[in-house]
Amino acid sequence: MPLDLTAIRRHFPALDSPAIFFDNPGGTQIARSSLDRITNYLLHCNANHEGAFATSIASDAILEEAHQAMADFYNAASAEEIIFGNNMTTLTLHLSRSISRSWNAGDEIAVTRLDHDANVTPWVLAAQDKGVHVNWVDFDVEDGTLKLDSLQKALERKPRLLAVGYASNSLGTINPLKQIIEMAHDAGTLVYVDAVQYAAHGPIDVQKLDCDFLVSSSYKFFGPHAGILFGKREHLEPLFAYKVRPATNSLPGRFETGTQNHEGLAGVLGAIEYFEWVGRTFGAEHEEGLTEEGYRGRAFELKKGLTAIQAYEFELSRSLLAALQSVPGLRIYGPQNVHHLENRVATFSFRLRNLHPRQVAEKLAEAGIYVWDGNYYALNVSERLGVEESGGMVRVGAVHYNTLAEVEQLREALLSI
Repeated sequence: MPLDLTAIRRHFPALDSPAIFFDNPGGTQIARSSLDRITNYLLHCNANHEGAFATSIASDAILEEAHQAMADFYNAASAEEIIFGNNMTTLTLHLSRSISRSWNAGDEIAVTRLDHDANVTPWVLAAQDKGVHVNWVDFDVEDGTLKLDSLQKALERKPRLLAVGYASNSLGTINPLKQIIEMAHDAGTLVYVDAVQYAAHGPIDVQKLDCDFLVSSSYKFFGPHAGILFGKREHLEPLFAYKVRPATNSLPGRFETGTQNHEGLAGVLGAIEYFEWVGRTFGAEHEEGLTEEGYRGRAFELKKGLTAIQAYEFELSRSLLAALQSVPGLRIYGPQNVHHLENRVATFSFRLRNLHPRQVAEKLAEAGIYVWDGNYYALNVSERLGVEESGGMVRVGAVHYNTLAEVEQLREALLSI
């Protein structure tokens, strides 16, 4: 059955306010189940790791369950392939140090101009430290898609690593990730995927993608501030871990430095449980295909939920695209083909006539509509589009708790501006 937006929105206490949240690419509102998990943890099992007493034992059980839940969310082979950290940026800076330890002067890597800077600068810094050459993969400024011919040229140089995004946090572009990973592996190149922008919008399967590493942040998919990295065991086990001596040498703990944000991990578990509820409640029409693909248990419910969300968001994208295109003097950047909405998430960036993006964002805020302006840390995108020096762009990003009525209110506000 299609999503019941009234039932969906009851799971998000923040939506009781009159505000319209189109700031979701910078962080979604938190699901009640995530809040409940955080509160329950702090009240009933708030303790440090591996104690002999009841609260520590209960705490460890929740942390173990959070790892397994994220393994199911990513469809990883094992919970030991799941590493938690503060956020995607911190995890990537940390892992880049371990991954680049084996690089040698004269080696090469590849990054893209379509990525968030968190999947660019950590690798550029590591390359600088090791005397490694950085190859830049360009994107088409007209339609916001990654140039696969530019990627192929970079891969012909046999780079040690390719850092690439699942979806652009600026333009909404979904990259043809499976094709890209196959191209990279044919060149002997490891692939590190930033899935932060994509994770709220559709199902992820790291085994089918065959990516080597993939990372997201749960505050972008209805949970608390936390980062979650998947890494293939075959890569994680031989990597040198920068850690203190008493820390475990086993996975995943050897890469989870210091005491983790335990209540945050409990909140991640709650966010995953919300997706399970969506799958059980609204995912029935997707069961047959997902059963044939071999999903079982919680992973099955999660894939049902994310597939149902994805189907509804096609309608949101279609409505947003039409609304923005109806505003005189508004220029959209990125994919605009209404017949290929599967190639984008419901994130749109634009300029309105000669108005500064901050001015537009302020006027929308006065109307109770929350949006972002600037470069959203996708600095290379705004530079490549030639808008960085003039304030970047306005960004509107919908998720499945947004309504078509809210899209119409946005259109009317933009027309008024």
